[in-house]
Amino acid sequence: MNIRYLTAGESHGKALISIIEGIPKGLKLDVKFINQELARRMKGFGRGKRMRIEKDKVEILSGTRKGKTIGSPIALVIQNKDFKIEKLPSISCPRPGHADLAGVLKFEEKDIRNILERASARETASRVATGAIVKLLLREFGIDFMSHSVMIGGVASEKSFSSSKMKSLAEKSPVRCIDKDASRLMCNEIRKAAKDGDTLGGIFEVIIKGTPPGLGSYTQWDRRLDGNLARAVMSIPGIKGVEIGAGFGMAFERGSTVHDEIFFSKKTKKFSHRSNNAGGLEGGITNGENIMIRAVMKPIATLKNPLDSVDIRTGKKKKAQVERADVCVVPSCGVISEGVSAIEVAHAMNEKFGGDSLSEMKRNYEGYIKQVGKI
Repeated sequence: MNIRYLTAGESHGKALISIIEGIPKGLKLDVKFINQELARRMKGFGRGKRMRIEKDKVEILSGTRKGKTIGSPIALVIQNKDFKIEKLPSISCPRPGHADLAGVLKFEEKDIRNILERASARETASRVATGAIVKLLLREFGIDFMSHSVMIGGVASEKSFSSSKMKSLAEKSPVRCIDKDASRLMCNEIRKAAKDGDTLGGIFEVIIKGTPPGLGSYTQWDRRLDGNLARAVMSIPGIKGVEIGAGFGMAFERGSTVHDEIFFSKKTKKFSHRSNNAGGLEGGITNGENIMIRAVMKPIATLKNPLDSVDIRTGKKKKAQVERADVCVVPSCGVISEGVSAIEVAHAMNEKFGGDSLSEMKRNYEGYIKQVGKI
């Protein structure tokens, strides 16, 4: 069965809701872990006052019994403490860089509030909760996810994860960066932007470890895993570019320098690559190496020192609407991207090894791993 999910809810509505279908029977759901993932999304230097109001906690409404999945759709709810959608004023001046203007034109709307409440990135809390459940499934197969900031405000870190120690460093950093010096400079840039009433974007990296070779397919365009991962990450508000592995850097190199040479170990009976410029995916299929995804997030559209805009009701020039907002959310966006990437990997796992129960899925998986080792 395919893994499908839908989310509902507005930024200042009563709650955020998710419905997930396709999780096999028998998976133990760790609510504490789901809430930890929601907490990770809320952290990071540059977050705004909303994160001090909300204390995101998930409630599982269906699809489980005695803490384990039973194979039916799972419903999740996250209550909004800042529930005031009916009391908030109308808005008529769109923010450059936001969905405001495009949304009012699409829906013949005169109140931007009806656009921004759903277009808000608050919706991503639902996707993080969904992704957390899927991560629990993938952990059963030794697949793990991590992310870190590699550039904020022009300050870059080119260090990559190589161990659990690196992961720990990223978790402790205020901007989820494993380079302490770069982390300090990134925070300084965020402070400067906040002082100027401005915002910052950046680049983050997601690393997926432990995926077996053979997930995804080249047989149809919509089954290529790299394409599905790119679509999932691109669907996050504010993302403007996605690359797999060496990505855009390959445009400056020759084939002899970017393609990953192949080796085979008689001892482990496994294939490997000297490098991982492909980012763990070739022909839309995993090749057994770590999946490496990088994405660019634009600066947040809401500025305390707003840009020029136009009142949609009068057509007169006016400064853009100022809403409560963050200064920088690049670290949080990495966490969100882990979640949406996990959903795509789990979908590919279900497609390859799927069964109605976790035990059936594991039998299929173990049989395949034995087959891969026969050479």
